[in-house]
Amino acid sequence: MEKRAIIAALLMAGLLIAYQTFFMHSSDTPPPPKAEAPGPKPVASPAPTPASTPAAAAVPAPVPVAALPPRTARVDGPLYKAQVSSRGGDLTAWELDYRGLKPMIVPGQMGPRGITIERAGQPPRIVDFSLAPESLDLGRAAARGEITLVGDDGFGLRITETLRFRADGYDVERVLRVENRGRAAQAAEIVIGWSAPVTWPKDVTEKFQGQHPTRVVRAVNGHAVHEDIAKIADLVGDGQWIGLESEWYLAAFVPQTPGFKLAEGKIGDTALVAVRAALPTLEPGKSWDGRLLAYIGPKEYDRLKALGFGLEKAVHFGGFPLPQSYGGLPMEWVAVPILWLLRWFNGYTHNYGVAIILLTVLTKVIFFPLTIKSMRSMKAMQALQPQINALRSKFKSDPQRIQRETMELYREHRVNPLGGCLPMVVQIPVFYALYVALSVAVEMQNAPFVCFGRLFGMDLWICDLAAQDPTYVLPILMGVSMFVQQKMTPTMGDPRQAKMMLLMPVVFTFMFLSLPSGLVLYWTLSNVFQIAQQRYMERGGAPAKPGARAQKKA
Repeated sequence: MEKRAIIAALLMAGLLIAYQTFFMHSSDTPPPPKAEAPGPKPVASPAPTPASTPAAAAVPAPVPVAALPPRTARVDGPLYKAQVSSRGGDLTAWELDYRGLKPMIVPGQMGPRGITIERAGQPPRIVDFSLAPESLDLGRAAARGEITLVGDDGFGLRITETLRFRADGYDVERVLRVENRGRAAQAAEIVIGWSAPVTWPKDVTEKFQGQHPTRVVRAVNGHAVHEDIAKIADLVGDGQWIGLESEWYLAAFVPQTPGFKLAEGKIGDTALVAVRAALPTLEPGKSWDGRLLAYIGPKEYDRLKALGFGLEKAVHFGGFPLPQSYGGLPMEWVAVPILWLLRWFNGYTHNYGVAIILLTVLTKVIFFPLTIKSMRSMKAMQALQPQINALRSKFKSDPQRIQRETMELYREHRVNPLGGCLPMVVQIPVFYALYVALSVAVEMQNAPFVCFGRLFGMDLWICDLAAQDPTYVLPILMGVSMFVQQKMTPTMGDPRQAKMMLLMPVVFTFMFLSLPSGLVLYWTLSNVFQIAQQRYMERGGAPAKPGARAQKKA
C-alpha cells in the first residue's frame, strides 16, 4: 500500500476510535427545545418517598381491602417465556428465546416496578391484584392471549389491567381502567416504570452481551435522545416513548392514549424510566381508561419499525463525521440499507459470516472503478518520483521553486496529486457505515461463521460474530493479509519510512484483537480483495514512464 493510502487508513482508524470514544455514546440533543416541565420531579418509587402532586382533591378515607394471596401467571411463547406477578401486576420474568436464552429481568435488580398509585399526602402504593388465567400457551393454536388483573388501591380506586401478549412479537399491550368506587371525588397519579442499577455489583456479570442497560433513550418530537445512564437527571416531560437500552436490547414504554408523561431519574444508584398519568378528578362511579405498549426485546430495526411508533430510532447509528446534533451526516441513511442487505444475503445463505463475505464482495465491486483510479494515480506519481527527487536536489535551497516545478511536472503528465486519496475519501463514509452497521446489528449475536464447537470452554472457531475471536486466529490473519498487501505495494520516498510503515500491520493486529469477529472478517476480506486488485494492476497496467522534460531541466 502506498504511504498516503496507509496514512489515510490510519486516519480513518483513528477517526473511528476517537468517534467511538468521544461521541458514539454521548447524548444527542434533538433540535427542537425540550418540553419538560420545569424543575426536577422524582420518578415513582415504591419506597415511601414524597408523593408527586396530582390535581388537588380531598384525600379519601382508606377503604379496607381484603388481602389477596400472591399468584403468578405463566406465559409460554415461541419468542419468550414470561411470568406475571399479582404483586403490582407486572412482569417478574421475561426470558427471550433469541439466539439463546436471554433473561431481560434480573429479580431484585433490573425490571419493572409494578403499577404504583400516587396521591397527595400519601406514600406511593403498589397495587395487589387478582389475576386470571394463570397460564397462557402461545403458538400456532393461539397467536394471542391476555391476562386480566383486578385490584384496589385501598382508597376506593379499582384498577383493572389487561395484558395482551403476542406469539410473534416482544411487545405487550397494557389496557388500564381506573374506577372510583368510593363515595368522594379523588385524584391520583398512576405510574408504570422500569429500573436498573447504574453500577452493577462486581459479582453480577452479564448473562449475555447487552443484558445490562447503558443508556436511557426517549423520543421527543420524533427524535431519539440517548443519555448515558450515569448522567441522567430527574425529568418529567412529553414525548412518544421512553426506555432503557444497551447497544442491542431495549425495554421501553409507549403511551398510546393522551395523558401520559415520560419520566426518568435516579434514586441512589438505581436509574428509573417510567410513564406517568395524572388521572382527572374522578367523581364516584366515574372511570379513566388508558393504554400503553411495553417492548422488551432485541433492537432489530425492521421489527421495531413495524410496530409503527418510531422505536427503530433507538438503534443508534450516529452521524458522520460529527454527531447528528452537530450537523453530522445521519449514518442511518447508509447503515440501514447495509443491514437490509445483510439480512437479505443471510436469507439465502443462512450464515451471517457468508453474508458479510458477499457484502464485502459487493462493496469492492461497487468501488472497483474508484479503487482502480486511485491505484493508477498512485502508480503515476510513483513513476514521477525520481524526477521529483531530482527537482528537490536541484532546488533544495528554494522550496517555492520545488513546489512550482513539481506542480508543473504533474500538469505536464496529467497527474492529480490528490487523485490517489480522493477516491479513498469518498469511500470512508461507506466503510464507516459498514463498521456501524456491523457494530449495532443484534442479528450478529451468537451467529456462527465457522464453528467447530467448544473445547475447554472456548469456542472453536468463530461461533459468535458479535464477539471477539477467542483463538485470535482471525485478527492474526488480518495482520498477515495487511502485511502482504503492504509488501506488494511499491515504495516511494525514503526507504526508512517504508520500513517503519511495515509496523502498521502489527499495530492494527493488536487493535483488532478485541473487536467483534464480524468486523475483523470484513476487514480481512477487504485486505485480500485489495491484494487481488493490486495483482490485477501489476499485470494489466504498466506505470507511465517519466517524461523527458524534468530530466532535461535537471
